[in-house]
This record gives sequence, C-alpha cells and structure tokens, in this order.
Amino acid sequence: MTDLDQLKADLLAAIDAATGVDALEALRVHALGKQGAVTGLLKTLGGMSPEERQETGPRIHGLREAVTEAIAARKAALEGAALEAKLASETLDMTLPVDGVAAGTVHPISQVMDELAEIFADMGFAVATGPEIEDDWHNFTALNIPETHPARAMHDTFYLAGEHERPMVLRTHTSPVQIRTMTSQQPPIRIIAPGRVYRSDSDATHTPMFHQIEGLVIDKGITLGHLKWTLETFLKAYFERDDIVLRLRPSYFPFTEPSAEVDVGFTWINGKRVIGGSGDAEGGGWMEVLGSGMVHRRVIEACGLDPDEWQGFAFGTGVDRLAMLKYGMDDLRAFFDGDLRWLKHYGFAALDVPTLSGGVGA
Repeated sequence: MTDLDQLKADLLAAIDAATGVDALEALRVHALGKQGAVTGLLKTLGGMSPEERQETGPRIHGLREAVTEAIAARKAALEGAALEAKLASETLDMTLPVDGVAAGTVHPISQVMDELAEIFADMGFAVATGPEIEDDWHNFTALNIPETHPARAMHDTFYLAGEHERPMVLRTHTSPVQIRTMTSQQPPIRIIAPGRVYRSDSDATHTPMFHQIEGLVIDKGITLGHLKWTLETFLKAYFERDDIVLRLRPSYFPFTEPSAEVDVGFTWINGKRVIGGSGDAEGGGWMEVLGSGMVHRRVIEACGLDPDEWQGFAFGTGVDRLAMLKYGMDDLRAFFDGDLRWLKHYGFAALDVPTLSGGVGA
C-alpha cells in the first residue's frame, strides 16, 4: 500500500470513528486546514514535473474529495443522532391550552341584526335594502305623509342642501324600502328592511342615528290576525321565551290604518325588568316595543297596486332598543361611543355567538 493509500485509510477510519461534531471538526482541520495533511500534499504539486503531476495529481485530489465527502456524511449522521436523542428525551404536551390571542368582537347591533334576519328567514321573509339618502317622495309622500301633513313634524329630519329634482333627506325610517319594494316587484311580498335611520334627537334612549327594522307583507286576504301571530312568533323567538304576552293599543301612523302600538308584558325580578308574562300580573307591567298596522289604502295605491285586491300589514321597531332589552344595556348612546371596555363587556365572540333555534317552527 502506498503512502497516499495509507493516509486515506487512516483518515477515513478516524472520521468514521469520530463520536462528536467537535471531534469531527478537529479531524477536518487536521486533514483539510491550512496546515492539514491533505493540504500539504496539494502544495507539493507545484514542484513536480509534468509527468509526476499527471500521475500523482488525480490521486491527491481524489483523496481530498473522499475526505470531504466522508466528513459531510459523518456530520449529518452525528447531527441526526443528536436530534433523535433530543426528541426521545423531550416531550411536548399538546393538551396544554395556548395563550389567549387578542381578537375583535361582534358589536351587539350586528349580533341582533343577524338574530332578527335568522328569525324572519325562518318565517319566509327576505331582506330588502334601500338608500340612506332618500328623496321626499319615498320618505314621506308615498307613505301618505304629504308636504302639509302634521305628521311630518314628528320627524325632525336632516335635509341635504343643493338643487335636486326632489328634496333629499337622510331617511327618517326604513319605510321607504317598503315603497321601493312594492314599486319594483309584484306581490305577494314578504320582506324585512333593516338599516340605519336619522332623526334630530339625543338622550339616554335616542340618538341622531340609530337602527330600525321594518317588516312588510302584501298578499290577498291579509288580516290583523296574521299581524299579531307574526309579531308574537317573532318576539318569542327573539327573547327565547314562550310566555310572551302582547297587548295591541290603538294608535296612529299615516301609512297604516288601523294602527297599533305593540306592548309586551314584563315582570320585575331582583330590581330588573324581565320580558315575559302578562303585564297585568302582580309586579308586572307593559312596555312598548313595536309600532304596526294594516298598510293604508293610499300607500298601496301610490305603489300602483289595487287595494281592493291586495292587503297587507307592516311593523317597525328599533334594533338598538331590542338589544338593550335582551342584553341588559341601559344607555343607547354607549352603542356608538366606541369604548373598548364597553365592547369587550357586551361584544360577542365571532365564533361563539348565541344561536336562537333550529328554526322558528322547530
């Protein structure tokens, strides 16, 4: 065996016997470092004759490649063995809870909007929308509130400056959506119209901007009985109680005739008002929650329908007020303050929102 063959055998045996990365690194420096054995042989090539270099050069380069590959392979083996040993000695408990991640919450208004849409969808109602900037005809005139009608004084409104074909106003109710629906599609009609409305009013239970939801049914043979059943079914599903008792009081709205305010019974429990039961019971009372009535003939006619063929009912309520009643909030203005403490207290987790039912008719 020549000296090169012996050196190669010795180096490869030492590399294979290395028991750690540090020992392997020492071997690499011994063989391939600036003063290494293989490096020294490479330096001798310059002093050889062409014939010697042609014969010996490939053998020395082959030795360097063999040592380099052996070191890389042994290093990979040692690192793999160290990782396996570490994995075998360490454990990770996958059942431990993770740290809480900050997340946003669903605003109570958005939550109640979703609840109402779910309830009325179960009863076959579609959701209809309309513009928040309305013209005078849709917001007032078509709803049997002509320009000189005293009922307009009930709606302190925000009018838009500028020249328009008709006076433009921030809508004071979502009732214009009823007009737009009746003029754009043929009955039978069964819709709800949720959205923002605007009136010049502000106190603990009123804000200049708030949310309403209105319902409209247009069909043949519609009566007050259909209206009462719809409202009773809706309120039972929303408050999740079967003992909801309604009281309909005669009232006045320009766009319905006859009209009725809808009261719901409640009782006082530990100083809190709890919806449910008859308001005439001991310790009980009545609270207005809705306005409703049969759609006025003039409104049906204004939409191009024959009131002798088509009848209907309509109702409306404040979404913010419903949220206050169900979730125990006492100041409507807090809904729009943007206080993170309030939102964290009353907000709903996006993946943990209350579910109402498997369907109103379930």
